Amino acid sequence: MSLESFLYMGGYAVYVWPSYALTAVVLIANVILPVLQRKQLLRQISLRQKREKR
Repeated sequence: MSLESFLYMGGYAVYVWPSYALTAVVLIANVILPVLQRKQLLRQISLRQKREKR
């Protein structure tokens, strides 16, 4: 099996590779978005605590 035939995927490469790419994007988003949301939430909590101390 050559690299070219692997990448061609028996004629289904047009469907397979975009599916892999979309899956990778979703998996990466599932890791990054909660981290960003947590940081934002912690910032908001910190600001509220500072306001309440005044």
